[in-house]
Amino acid sequence: MNDVYDNLPTNTAPIALGTLLIAHGLRKRSLSPSGALAGWVIGVSLFSVPLRAFGIMMIGLYAGGSRATRVGKARKATLEQGNDGLGNRTASQVIANSFTGWAAAMLWATLYASSSIHARILWPYLPTLLSSLRTGPPYDSTAWCPANSAAHPWSRTLIFVALGHFGCCLGDTLASELGILAPSSPRLITTFRRVPPGTNGGITPGGTLFSVLGGAVIGLLGAVSLLLGNKACRESGAGAAPLLWEMLYLGALAGGMGSAIDSFLGATMQRTRYSTSKKFILLEDSDDASPDTKVVSGLNLLSNTQVNMISSALTGGLIGWWGA
Repeated sequence: MNDVYDNLPTNTAPIALGTLLIAHGLRKRSLSPSGALAGWVIGVSLFSVPLRAFGIMMIGLYAGGSRATRVGKARKATLEQGNDGLGNRTASQVIANSFTGWAAAMLWATLYASSSIHARILWPYLPTLLSSLRTGPPYDSTAWCPANSAAHPWSRTLIFVALGHFGCCLGDTLASELGILAPSSPRLITTFRRVPPGTNGGITPGGTLFSVLGGAVIGLLGAVSLLLGNKACRESGAGAAPLLWEMLYLGALAGGMGSAIDSFLGATMQRTRYSTSKKFILLEDSDDASPDTKVVSGLNLLSNTQVNMISSALTGGLIGWWGA
C-alpha cells in the first residue's frame, strides 16, 4: 500500500484519498455535508504529511468507527430519541475527533519535513519555543526512525500524541456503539449504579473490552505503517518487535484510558435525561419538558462534542508523555 501511495504524484494522492473517504461517508450517510467538508480538509492535510502513519491511523479511526456505528445502529435507534443509527457526523464532531492528532501531524511535518507544504505555510507562524525544536537534518526514511531516534525526541512524542488521540477516539466509539449491544444494563462509572443503556458515563465489561481493542488496532496500524514505510525503523538495532509491541500496548492503553476519561466526563459534566414513559434517552438539545422526564446523571456543562475533544486531547497528551 505504501509503494502504491508513494508512486502517485504527491499533489494528487492526498486529494484522491480524501475525496474517496468523504464520498463514502456521504453515500453511507455517516457524514453530513459540513462534516464531509471538514473531513476532506483534515484528511487531505494528514495524507500529505510525508510520514504516512498519521494518515493511516486516521483511516483506521474512520473505517472502524463507521463500521461500528452501522453494526449498532438498530439497537441505538430504539434507545435514543431521534437517533437513526447512521452517525451523520457534523463538522464540529469531525473536528473534535481529529483535532489533537491532526495538530500533532501538522507540527511534525513543520519541524521534520522542511520541504513539505505544511512547513512552508506554518513555519513562519510558529512561536520561537516550538521552532527551536527543529534540530538535525530533515526526515529521511532510510536514515532515522521517527519513533525511536534519540536525535529527534519530539518526533517520537508527536507520533505518540497522535496514537493516543486516535486510539482514544476509536476505543470510545467502539465502546459506545458496540457496548450498547450488551444484554445487561450499564453501570455509571462514578457510582456503579445501573442506568439505562445510552446513558453518558455508563460502562459495560464488553464496552470496556471493545475500547481496549479499538486502541490496540490503532497502535497496530501505526506500527505497521512505520515499519513498512521506514527502513531505519525496520533495521534498528533492537529490530521491529519492540516498536510493534510498544505501539500495541500504548494504543490499547489509549483506548481503555481514553474511554474511561470520556465516561467520567460524561457522567459528571454532561447531562443525560431519560423519558420513563417512552423508554429512551433524550437528545442533549431536546426541549422535551414532560413530567416523566428525569435527569439520570451529570451537570449540563459540556456537550458530547466537547467531552470527546477534551478526552481525546488529554489522552493524546498523556500517551505522548508516557511514550516519550
